[in-house]
Amino acid sequence: MKVLVTGGAGYIGSHCSIALMEKGYDVLILDNFCVGREEIATALKDLELPGKLLGVIKVDLGDPDCLKKAFDKRGIEAVVHFAAFSQVGESMSDPKRYYRNNVGGTMNLLDSMLEVGVKKIVFSSTAAVYGEPDRVPIKEEQPVRPINPYGRTKLMIERIMDDYDAAYGLRSVRLRYFNVAGADRLCRVGEWHDPETHLIPNILKSTFGDGKGFELYGNDYPTRDGTCVRDYVNVEDLADAHILALEYLSKGGRTDCFNIGTNDGSTVMEVFRECENVTGKKIPLTVMSRRPGDPATLTADNSKARTTLGWEPKRTLRQSIETAYAWEEKRHKTKR
Repeated sequence: MKVLVTGGAGYIGSHCSIALMEKGYDVLILDNFCVGREEIATALKDLELPGKLLGVIKVDLGDPDCLKKAFDKRGIEAVVHFAAFSQVGESMSDPKRYYRNNVGGTMNLLDSMLEVGVKKIVFSSTAAVYGEPDRVPIKEEQPVRPINPYGRTKLMIERIMDDYDAAYGLRSVRLRYFNVAGADRLCRVGEWHDPETHLIPNILKSTFGDGKGFELYGNDYPTRDGTCVRDYVNVEDLADAHILALEYLSKGGRTDCFNIGTNDGSTVMEVFRECENVTGKKIPLTVMSRRPGDPATLTADNSKARTTLGWEPKRTLRQSIETAYAWEEKRHKTKR
């Protein structure tokens, strides 16, 4: 099967592209490199895997004409869609950028799919659609009340996909991720954001002698050690979920959404201590006041993904930290 992957030069997209090719799928990557990295695209081109990389095309989803050309005569049978802006704070300060890119770009993508008769898509959604949950672990049937424009764009896209299924038969699986962590086990690709906002790489970056310590926001939450509890799912486990979702759609599965998390949670301090254990280094730590809007606990109920998709998390938090650290070491050596 030939699969188009939007945002395939980004963090999760690149891991999913590798997983698809390892399973024998042929992959065409579209990326505008606003968030994705040219270096990651180059790394993907150099891989020898059972499936082929059909190409990496620089395309912005905001350009429908170029998008249609990318589909033209390539025999694409399904789409895995990652391309989006994803910074919550930025979405608050510049919401129009998020609605135009995330929602507008996705509509261009869906319309292009309809024009060429591609009617299967796996969508990178987010736990941010739930907002402040009534209870945890969170189930898919709980109310969706996003509290920021980023989450609202993802929920709006899910609603659009519902309508496109009802009207045009374009079926979708929406994977609602929790906190993604780790890197490729062979260190071929990894997390590479600028600026970096995710917890684990920010802790690990503090070990490379740049004078920056780690800032912990809030240690007075009603949790076992006073720091926030989050659900950390390994990025390779997440890539597996996309393949299972694609197989589900290929077998006639209906449009649906699934939580992708571990059913468990770790506190920020537990993650911090595990980073120290993995690196063997004492990491400078400064405790800051809480950030507004951070819930004490966010964890997923993943029973629906287990039952319907046959997915389950296989890798531990320690394994995620070990692979993330190996990737950071590789990047640090390349800089020197």
